[in-house]
Amino acid sequence: MAGVIRVLIVDDDALVRAGLTMMLDGAGGIAVVGEAGDGDAALTAANAHAPEVVLMDIRMPKVGGIAATRMLRERRDPPEVIVLTTFDTDENIVHALRAGAAGFLLKDTPPPEIVDAIRKVAEGHPILSPRITRKLMDKVTTDSDRCERARARLTKLSDREYEVALAIARGGTNAEIAAALYMSVATVKAHVSRVLTKLDLGNRTQIALLAHDADLT
Repeated sequence: MAGVIRVLIVDDDALVRAGLTMMLDGAGGIAVVGEAGDGDAALTAANAHAPEVVLMDIRMPKVGGIAATRMLRERRDPPEVIVLTTFDTDENIVHALRAGAAGFLLKDTPPPEIVDAIRKVAEGHPILSPRITRKLMDKVTTDSDRCERARARLTKLSDREYEVALAIARGGTNAEIAAALYMSVATVKAHVSRVLTKLDLGNRTQIALLAHDADLT
């Protein structure tokens, strides 16, 4: 399966799982390698199938999607997680992103956009739907104490790392950041790695959330 993105679908609705599986199996370069009906089963399925991307529901019995996302992302070689939800104002989405999810989609997202999201996330690009990101980020930035804590954390970065972090928060790809800041893509990648290490974060989405916490975007 070289070159094929391995996907695990986690949802307590069997019809949703079946629909997603049928849709994704018809997309080139993507293979559904497993399904799970709750977060506990997702951990077992991840061990068995080593997915690169997990489509994760939020509200499920036993272990929910947020806890499962956190446990998956704490692994040595974690899969990327895209949260699927029905509600565009659900606070749980923010918690899922903080747990390490690479982004989220609404369940009514058109199939081509879901396929595109999986491909982008597999390449390391977070997916944050413009339609609901602003609502979620507005909630995040209303806490003044959180804002101050976020700004304090960002002081750990060098000036160049800070610029890269802000560019990530604004949705820039490595190539776009490299062009804007006049550096090579390899240098951008090195800065991103240092930002993640210094801030003790798991992925680019969490960098963006921290910048939003600090009210910088």
